[in-house]
Amino acid sequence: MAGIVGLITARGGSKGVPRKNIQVLAGKPLIAWTIEAALQSQELDRVIVSTDDREIASISRRFGAEVPFIRPLELALDASSHVDVILHAIDWLAENEQYDTKYITLLQPTSPFRIADDIDGAIQFAKEINAKSVIGMMEAPSHPVCLREMNEEGLLLELVPEQEESSLRRQVLTEVYAFNGALYVLEVDFFKKSKTFRPYQETYGYKMPTERSWEIDTEWEFLVASLLMKNQVESSRVPKAA
Repeated sequence: MAGIVGLITARGGSKGVPRKNIQVLAGKPLIAWTIEAALQSQELDRVIVSTDDREIASISRRFGAEVPFIRPLELALDASSHVDVILHAIDWLAENEQYDTKYITLLQPTSPFRIADDIDGAIQFAKEINAKSVIGMMEAPSHPVCLREMNEEGLLLELVPEQEESSLRRQVLTEVYAFNGALYVLEVDFFKKSKTFRPYQETYGYKMPTERSWEIDTEWEFLVASLLMKNQVESSRVPKAA
């Protein structure tokens, strides 16, 4: 029977935050938060870390993840494709362990607030509707009608047809969503053929709360996430009143 793999991708190089994946966030390496959430999942059969870095591999094993291979250097460069990284993991498992993967769930360490219920909900949704691709989404911070380009002189340029002022009121705007980067559930056979996370008319969104959609790419975002996670951990330790 084909299994469901949680694949955590964590290369050693990082420009925005050096050694980001193992920087300490509220007492734990950043990657540990994703590993622990994945291990608590009821839907994942395996939790595997794909990394080119032996220190990341060692820390990942310490927190309970499998690291059955070290990712080739050519798949750990700034320009390396996540598609190729996922295909490498699928092929490695098939060739070296004869392991058949039905769904692969990409979990990036840069989304530490994602929880097991998010992972399980997205996988269950994918299985229920036989989806080829399910992607974590959050409510967009800005509606497209509020966005503009700006040229070198500072002149604002419309991205969408100009709207009547009354139509810009939040109460009448349609709900729009943004990719949050927290999870991608991919049906493996289709993914191997399409080589894309977002196949045309085959991609579904899984709504997640904004507070669990925080993604870390910069030092400032890491600092804010540290404060938020510390507050979350401390709040969970406060005994509830009887």
